[in-house]
Amino acid sequence: MSEGVEWALHSCVNLAWSGPDRAVSAARLAAWHDLPAAYLNKQLQALARAGILTSSPGPRGGFRLARPLASISLMDVVAAVEGPEEAFRCTEIRRRGPGAGDPAAEGADAADCAVAHAMTRAELAWRRALAAQNLDEIRQQAEQQAPEAAGRLRAWLAAQ
Repeated sequence: MSEGVEWALHSCVNLAWSGPDRAVSAARLAAWHDLPAAYLNKQLQALARAGILTSSPGPRGGFRLARPLASISLMDVVAAVEGPEEAFRCTEIRRRGPGAGDPAAEGADAADCAVAHAMTRAELAWRRALAAQNLDEIRQQAEQQAPEAAGRLRAWLAAQ
């Protein structure tokens, strides 16, 4: 998973903290965590395409949450940034080289790859766990760990 997922998740929480009526530019969001603005902008655009954020152009433009954090799952963000493809792709290496199985047993009747089967089960559990947790739960945990974080962000945005 790319670091863009982490950046996108933090940006969503930061946008919630900034207030519902405030649009924040990618450059400002990037500056808060000392991230490259152009790369963060790509992640934010992906979130906008997925309907998680809205964007508005212009000098007072920027990004806002498109819906409440409680209705945005971690899986929503991961899928927006990483795409919907499966994380594991079996390339059937078991069928290549000297260790390959019996060619007569291969084909439509061949058993599923045990590695691919295990990885598919694990990925499904991972996706379900991400889908079961929303960003409002993350915001709440962040505020318990750092009660001053939201106020510090708002003050920093207001000073600029």
